[in-house]
Amino acid sequence: MAGSQPFSVPLGGGLNKSTNSLALLQTPGVATKLRNFEVSTEGGYRRINGYSLFGDTLPNTTNDIEGLLVYADGVIAVAGNDIFFSQDGESAWLQLNKESVSASGDNFSTFSGRGELSLTGVDQCEFAIFEGTSDYGEVVITDKSGNNKPFLFKMTGTNASLSGRTFFASHITISGSTKAKFCTIHDQHLVVAGDPSTPNTIYYSGTNDIDSFSSTGSGSITLEDKVVGLKSFRNELFIFCQNSIFKLQNINNASTVAVVPVTKNVGCLDGQTIQEIAGNLIFLAPDGFRTVAGTARIGDVELGTISQAIQPIINNIATNADNLQFSSVVLRNKSQYRMFYSRLSDSQFVSKGVIGTLRRNGFEWSETLGISAPAITSGFTSVGVEKAYHGDKDGKIYNHNTGNSFNGTNIEAEYQSPDYDYGDLGTRKTLDYVKLAFTPEGDCQPSLRVRFDYDSLDSPQPADIVLSAIPKPAIFGTALFATQKFGATEQPLVQQNLTGSGHSNFFKVFSNDTNAPYSINGLYVNYRPSGRQ
Repeated sequence: MAGSQPFSVPLGGGLNKSTNSLALLQTPGVATKLRNFEVSTEGGYRRINGYSLFGDTLPNTTNDIEGLLVYADGVIAVAGNDIFFSQDGESAWLQLNKESVSASGDNFSTFSGRGELSLTGVDQCEFAIFEGTSDYGEVVITDKSGNNKPFLFKMTGTNASLSGRTFFASHITISGSTKAKFCTIHDQHLVVAGDPSTPNTIYYSGTNDIDSFSSTGSGSITLEDKVVGLKSFRNELFIFCQNSIFKLQNINNASTVAVVPVTKNVGCLDGQTIQEIAGNLIFLAPDGFRTVAGTARIGDVELGTISQAIQPIINNIATNADNLQFSSVVLRNKSQYRMFYSRLSDSQFVSKGVIGTLRRNGFEWSETLGISAPAITSGFTSVGVEKAYHGDKDGKIYNHNTGNSFNGTNIEAEYQSPDYDYGDLGTRKTLDYVKLAFTPEGDCQPSLRVRFDYDSLDSPQPADIVLSAIPKPAIFGTALFATQKFGATEQPLVQQNLTGSGHSNFFKVFSNDTNAPYSINGLYVNYRPSGRQ
């Protein structure tokens, strides 16, 4: 029998569900399962944060949250058929959809006492912010029901208390009874689309006059495809349709304004998946996630989707897209795109999602399970702190990406390696031990599973192992007594003796608890090869 042999793998590359097992041997750091983990920008895989309640009050009873926006150091929430604002989620939410508001604005008392401006059958919302002259910008809200005119709200005054501010609210009339599902601000215009009777038409307001669609600079253009989303990007307006993508050019020149195709070969599955990240637009097409730059050069054979590694997940989403509800958000401090989806007609369907982390060589992916987020948003406060919130179908709003649990519920997380043959599938190997490189952010205790020969029923499989507790590291002089362990390293190597043998094996690290997040950075295996079989 040969002596012991080492095998080490730095983890990275993200989830790969498309490459066959033999090809995966060329990229041993990727994961074949990566659920409720995220790819770290520094390398390795980190168990995600959870979420916690935003305050202890609800916008209204239990109506589902259809839209969220970080605004004025607080949150605008669309709940049921009403729109609300809160600075902290603690005190009573201020209803915003008020009628007969003075053209010069209402004080807090008058605004609060106004009657309700009716909204009908509100569905998932979109938001656009026009900087204008408001302290916080003028907010336009549309929704996918197609039942409502755009709603316009703004707030002025920087008093800490809302009672010292001035409020404006109204519907925006496009033309007659025209409604809107989608909205964006582009070059000092409000652009809307999605009226059920004219689904191929975009409408744009007057220049610097977003609540008028009859003033100078306003107009409309009808396309040859159904519009599903709008996004102003790099001084251009991109119009996403079911089967194509267009650009609006020269919006401020009535004689040359035009719509030109970006591609007539690719469309967008849902406008809720469109986000700007790292100088590009990402969206979900029927064949995967794409970027606008890549789509514009679709004839280049080297370009395609940016999600080939998770294509089986994409295929399943695309097959069921008509029955799914999508939402997405960008966490800029993490260089992450997150998309969530749930089944519209199945309350028992556990909400899923994907996380794309942008690294040097492109996006690397993982999955989420158990985050129901039909509405989600992120943004920066006035002091530059990034905040993220999501809402669920029970009317609750959460601080997204915070805490160690899903509002008290365990986070079920798993990472699984490819099957390693250590360079020779024909040789049987006996495993002596594995060292796992962790970065704990608090006390944690994940488990380890080892399976041989592709988890064959014909091979004896060892029992799961609960690893020794990994303590939170501490720097002398900073830790509280009895809460952190002095001398603990920031990236401990946890060694675990192993039993069993096979021609190949994989490792799985998993947890199901409310302990602190942890990162898995790499593994080091010591094994002994025996004869060929």
